[in-house]
Amino acid sequence: MLQQLFSPSVQHTLDLVGIFVFAISGALLAVRKNFDVFGIAVLAEVTALGGGVFRDLVIGAVPPAAFTDLGYFLTPFLAALLVFFLHPQVERIQFGVNVFDAAGLGLFCVTGTVKAYDYGLGLTSSVALGLGSAVGGGVLRDVLANETPSLLRWDRDLYAVPAIVGATMVAVCIRYDALGPFTSGLAVVTAFVLRLLAMRYHWRAPRAWNRRSNVREE
Repeated sequence: MLQQLFSPSVQHTLDLVGIFVFAISGALLAVRKNFDVFGIAVLAEVTALGGGVFRDLVIGAVPPAAFTDLGYFLTPFLAALLVFFLHPQVERIQFGVNVFDAAGLGLFCVTGTVKAYDYGLGLTSSVALGLGSAVGGGVLRDVLANETPSLLRWDRDLYAVPAIVGATMVAVCIRYDALGPFTSGLAVVTAFVLRLLAMRYHWRAPRAWNRRSNVREE
């Protein structure tokens, strides 16, 4: 089914663009954390490929695509080198990086859901793995950098929710035999636009109802 959504060349190109942008976000965090060049490369690789590797291991698509396609493996290194030498300039175009990151989020939540379903998972499990494909690398990045994952922080703009919406749209289309290039593209665009709106208007998920906590907010 995945092959019917995009041609192989288009799918590969989109994957590499998404991987590159995710890798930049990981490398930038490494620079902020004062990591050395090895740490920058590791965080770039983990951020870019972690979600896809997690998905492939769960569904039994081994070895994961990240280890069978040299382009997938080398692209994060290129991003790491770019950030290593030009991180002040990259920081100045952070908004542009965030826009491409949102596009990668939309793409990977859709392709991850479809791939999981192709390997025999049910619709709900496929949505969960679609989400994991899109955000898993960022979670691993934050854990390795000793940060509370952005995914779990109340003071960060919605990130997981747009991916869940996109993945759910794919599951609904699969359920009603309506998944095709147009509907899958619509799911990508929906997740992308929701993420952009969340960044623009600082949409955040609600915290506990009638919260009465003495824990200090960070």
